[in-house]
Amino acid sequence: MTYVIAYISTAIIFFGLDFIWLGNVATGFYRSQLGDMMRERPDFAAAGAFYLVYIAGIVYFAVQPHLQNGTWFNAFVSGAILGLIAYGTYDMTNLATLKGWPLAMSLVDMAWGTVLTGTAAAIGLAITRKFAG
Repeated sequence: MTYVIAYISTAIIFFGLDFIWLGNVATGFYRSQLGDMMRERPDFAAAGAFYLVYIAGIVYFAVQPHLQNGTWFNAFVSGAILGLIAYGTYDMTNLATLKGWPLAMSLVDMAWGTVLTGTAAAIGLAITRKFAG
């Protein structure tokens, strides 16, 4: 049951923050950087598949290892490292292989992925400890 609580709580935090980011804060920036490469509407199936797998990765690599003795800061750092690696893989691969992929897009997206993943891990850990004991 602990892992279910960890998954759900981490997912709620991750989705909530990413929804605010993508829906309100960064939409204009992404559109200005990507232009015609950006879809009119996201592919929700692809996004859903990413979220399902990525949340499991956050729980496995950043929440679960700190359930017994770690602190929220430990979870944040583990999550931030995971976020930098995951978002960095995507963004730097695009920078290396796609014509016109903007460096600014990669830097902003990697920073966001780092902060988002670290925050979701830290808060996910705190909520899991509160409700799972």
